[in-house]
Amino acid sequence: MTGEPLRVELGERSYPIHIGAGLLSEPALFAPHLRGGRAVIVTNEVVGPLYAATLERTLAAAGAKSFTLAIPDGEAHKDWKSLDGIFQGLLAGGADRGTVLVALGGGVVGDVAGFAAATYQRGVPFIQVPTTLLAQVDSSVGGKTAINHALGKNMVGAFHQPLAVVTDTATLATLPPRELSAGLAEVVKHAFIADAGFLEWMEGNAKRLVARDAGALAYAIRRSCEIKAAVVAADERETGVRALLNFGHTFGHAIEAAMGYGRWLHGEAVGAGMVIAARLSAAQGRIPAADADRVKRLVGALGLPEAPPAIALEDWMTHMTRDKKNEGGRVTLILLDALGKAAVSRDTPRAAIEAVLRAP
Repeated sequence: MTGEPLRVELGERSYPIHIGAGLLSEPALFAPHLRGGRAVIVTNEVVGPLYAATLERTLAAAGAKSFTLAIPDGEAHKDWKSLDGIFQGLLAGGADRGTVLVALGGGVVGDVAGFAAATYQRGVPFIQVPTTLLAQVDSSVGGKTAINHALGKNMVGAFHQPLAVVTDTATLATLPPRELSAGLAEVVKHAFIADAGFLEWMEGNAKRLVARDAGALAYAIRRSCEIKAAVVAADERETGVRALLNFGHTFGHAIEAAMGYGRWLHGEAVGAGMVIAARLSAAQGRIPAADADRVKRLVGALGLPEAPPAIALEDWMTHMTRDKKNEGGRVTLILLDALGKAAVSRDTPRAAIEAVLRAP
């Protein structure tokens, strides 16, 4: 089963995060949230054949009738078409406001299913069941839901908190190595922005993490969720401290958009983006150059790209100026004041940003 769950403290909308191996087969974790007796599993064409049948049996044991909807796999399908496919399936299946959506998959599934839950019949409940490391440590926690627009990532969405997050770490056994490294990008992000001790631990355990050591992964997932839950509880709608969770993301989202969604995994783009953000932090005198080098080394040790793809400077700036964090036409960045301490910067000179992007 699971140990003591973490909690995201949001008053009446607080919810548990259960972490452990084998949780997909634990009806007791789902039963308290299925009082209407109906559920719809939203998954994708890769994860569904692996885990949907198990989850359907678990939901039945928890007292709910369910059926499964599958969207195509990949970031390229985090779009209107997939969202509408979910709506079509919900309507055809007679889903009502008491029906609970269960998002079974990675970040794309969680984001699209969550947005469907936020908007179907003006809002229905949902449960996150993340199956990728990236989703387990980041996107499943905090209530951000969205689809992509051709002109920008996550530009259409809503804040909609889940009833619970059920993280079955056993699902990582079927995760491809590239996807595992992509998830480690969000793990190390939490260390870079909030916990120097966790950062040192990751430097000493990078090989264990990449090798899927169960103990190392369990600790990394729990610590990441602790950091994320605390930040979300303090700033649910990203008006302040929650913006720090976007370290590396302004550059990373630009990479994803410029390359075409899906060519670079989100975590890969964030990995390269964190290296750029650390270099910019050093160039601005916020951290020593040696600390920026530590960021680059650890990103590389986790199997992530240490440098971005070739993107024209004007394309960089076009995509970065569309970022949701921007205000008053200025690019908002998350920079480091120290390893383990980040800050929001709304006044970084454009020339300084361009200089870092031009550097080899």
